[in-house]
Amino acid sequence: MIRRILFAIAVLLLFFSCDKNMVPSGQPNLYVADLDVLRTRGKITAVTDFNSTNYFIYRGTQMGFHYDLLKSFSSYTGLDIEIITSNDINASVEMLLNGEADILVSGLGENIRWNRNIRLTDPVTVSGQVLIQRKPNRWSKLSTEEIKGSLVRDVRDLAGKTVYVQSGSTAAATIKSLNDNTGGRFTVAEVPYETDKIISMVARRIIDFAVCDENVAIVNATYNPIIDVSTIISQPAGLAWGIRKEGSELMAGAINEWLQMIKGNGLHAILYSNYFRNENLARIVKSDFYTLNTGKMSAWDNYIKAYSDSLNWDWRLLASLIYQESGFRHDVRSFAGAYGLMQVLPSTGRHFGIDVTSSPINNIKGGVMYLRYLQKFFEDKIPDENERLKFVLAAYNAGEGNVLDAMRLADKHGRNPMVWDDNVAYFLLKKSDPEYYNDPVVQFGYCRGAEPVAYVSEVLARYSGYRNLIP
Repeated sequence: MIRRILFAIAVLLLFFSCDKNMVPSGQPNLYVADLDVLRTRGKITAVTDFNSTNYFIYRGTQMGFHYDLLKSFSSYTGLDIEIITSNDINASVEMLLNGEADILVSGLGENIRWNRNIRLTDPVTVSGQVLIQRKPNRWSKLSTEEIKGSLVRDVRDLAGKTVYVQSGSTAAATIKSLNDNTGGRFTVAEVPYETDKIISMVARRIIDFAVCDENVAIVNATYNPIIDVSTIISQPAGLAWGIRKEGSELMAGAINEWLQMIKGNGLHAILYSNYFRNENLARIVKSDFYTLNTGKMSAWDNYIKAYSDSLNWDWRLLASLIYQESGFRHDVRSFAGAYGLMQVLPSTGRHFGIDVTSSPINNIKGGVMYLRYLQKFFEDKIPDENERLKFVLAAYNAGEGNVLDAMRLADKHGRNPMVWDDNVAYFLLKKSDPEYYNDPVVQFGYCRGAEPVAYVSEVLARYSGYRNLIP
């Protein structure tokens, strides 16, 4: 009997030791995958919040402090980073622990509920918490002293009031602890809204008091001048990103080394200044093309939506392609003569009976007609719809002839001519090499293959970002 028990234990130990992704006993809901595993997969998934400082879209450009930091970390590791979004911190923690995300990119402070399962990185920013409240009526006509005299400057004066905070946030933990320590004088209401919205609710007189990180509050005060953010709730402390505590030693080391590097070379200070000390941010947030507020990216959105239907495309995909081509500028012309929003050659437009230089609408129409032609061209050649999209995008950039050459090279060298990544894309890159562009199966000669390969990747990555932030 004892021998059988020992044998069973040995089998179990062998079973658990063979899989580096195996969840340790006692933590059945945790998912473990360190940086070495993620390198094998080729990407890191990050969950982050979206607001006017961390991640947003302006005129089609993805921006934000955390977004730019993630781009830097991607370059440092050599890994693509897929971004998913959530403004519910508790949901973000759950995504981290169950393996939907590998990094929780937000301003996390010490929080006892997280300490068991989440490892905090070195501080990414430093901030205290402040009270958000409205200045008195007709504040612009009052003296500084008159304004100060009407505001709460001591938390004890919040007795009987309700203070709102983002659910699960560091600010929530701070103000609840402070309230407990002062005898529960006021009510703390946790709400599932991101910080910008909570501050806006104070400004719009929906609620009277809120607490949030000071650095975010100061930015919001630039475009909500009616709010006061001067009452300190807690002194500055480090705010970090979060990773899974179990099996994350390599990831923790990589993030902390990268943070040390960008703080040392000045990049961190530049990015922080861009988003937390930038007076132009108020203009961006008030713009018609600040997408979080308006849902708009460009003056051409309605036409993009209308013409995307004829492609059976999500309009945000066509918008990503147009941004890649022209940055939504309707009058740009390339050195090769391509024109307008979709950078269509006038000769291509004439082939479809359209003067693509006559108006932005005609330019979109001509570009979409060319895309429809490419869809039909590859329809029988690439049966998988998701794969076919990559071939269509590459052909829009480099021409269908160069893509066909790469397909023939892939087939000749034993790779799949109907799969893009690591197959046809690989040989399109090779078309700048004489050994390959002089191959007898190649009919269209030399091609700077790095351009269409990057084009496909960038259009699809931006489309993913647009889906994160645009309904």
